[in-house]
Amino acid sequence: MPDIFTPFRKKVESSSQPRKPLTVGELKKGVSGIRSDAIPSLEELGLEKRQIDQRSVLQFKGGETAALDRLTEYIWTKKLIATYKETRNGLIGGDYSSKFSPWLMNGCLSPRTVYAEIKKFENSIQSNDSTYWLVFELLWRDFFKFLSIKVGNSLFFPGGPRAVEKVWSTDVRRFNLWRDGKTGHPFVDANMRELEQSGWMSNRGRQNVASFLTKDMGIDWRLGAEWFESELIDYDVSSNWYVN
Repeated sequence: MPDIFTPFRKKVESSSQPRKPLTVGELKKGVSGIRSDAIPSLEELGLEKRQIDQRSVLQFKGGETAALDRLTEYIWTKKLIATYKETRNGLIGGDYSSKFSPWLMNGCLSPRTVYAEIKKFENSIQSNDSTYWLVFELLWRDFFKFLSIKVGNSLFFPGGPRAVEKVWSTDVRRFNLWRDGKTGHPFVDANMRELEQSGWMSNRGRQNVASFLTKDMGIDWRLGAEWFESELIDYDVSSNWYVN
């Protein structure tokens, strides 16, 4: 397993092909003796139901049905996949990127299904840099998954898997300014408040606020990773903790 993405990507693209998604009938054949009960509500589990902020980029709803609805909307109804590469670094709104990650992370949507739908779109409508780029992003997801397995617990060490030596600050007061969106830097603060109120932040926003925390404030990156873990609705340990 390479430590760098490009060799991994080239090997995967030249030597492998994603398997086709399983049909419902195929899945049922492999499952027996499992009771299907109603899913308990948050209240029944003793948890408080959190209100969705109406300003959120999407009104995210769990489950495979909602995931497939979003997949259909993004690829087929609005055909946003055709311009993904140009819009993916946006900050505001529901359509600048796919927003598939919460459903992928929670197992409501299979990456094989996403890949299969993209290929259908390419074969019947259009194939361009944007349609490829979403597959490219799925490869990044796989890369971090496999690399996290390779590096093990060093993923959580202060210096990360590469054992980078650096003295980090753990100043709680300054960290809280970042966490609460009160640094005085409008771009950073707006993104942090969006995260706290909606559970979502754009990819570009995540990169910028993480860089600000570590490069400008010198705060231990693990504090930021823990906060992201507690707030993000698409939190993924492999993607959120790996430090290059």
